[in-house]
Amino acid sequence: MKLYYSPLACSLADHIALLEAGAPFERERVDLRTKHMASGGDLRDITTKGYVPVLVLDNGEVLTENIAILDWLSSKYPDLGAGGPLGRTRVLEALAYISTELHRSFKPMWHAGSKADKERAEAVIAGHFDFLTDGLETDYLFGDEPTVADFYLFVMLLWAERFDIGVPTALAGLRARMKARPAVRTAMVNEGLI
Repeated sequence: MKLYYSPLACSLADHIALLEAGAPFERERVDLRTKHMASGGDLRDITTKGYVPVLVLDNGEVLTENIAILDWLSSKYPDLGAGGPLGRTRVLEALAYISTELHRSFKPMWHAGSKADKERAEAVIAGHFDFLTDGLETDYLFGDEPTVADFYLFVMLLWAERFDIGVPTALAGLRARMKARPAVRTAMVNEGLI
């Protein structure tokens, strides 16, 4: 497998998941502005979408979109998912919420939003984080071990840290626990984040 990523992009969740699973894979850094890959070439030759994450499977099939890649990884490596009859559905529910509500709410923070746009975004983001802590009584979203949803949430928590957006205590604890995991540290070192 080969993961195409950009440092601190949402592809970090996939990077962590692959390391947590102990999956053999290669990495290819991509400059999101130019679409150029570290080894040369253009990401748009692999996917016309031109953004990360992209996971090329051993059979040559190309997966894009974080929810799809993380779902595929949790299906291939069940320890990355949640148990029970609704486990996969609950993880997909969390991934969809993180992607469509939380991730997209960060757009003004990354792009040329006005100060007012950023303040509105910060309030929305805080509300989304509050929603995720409702009923959170375990170390991670679905128990004592992280799932692919926790990896994606962790990236959002790193973004909050980057933009000085406060998070609820329970999520600050989750972020700290994630940072202490060997796979997370390895992914962050690989991406030049620490």
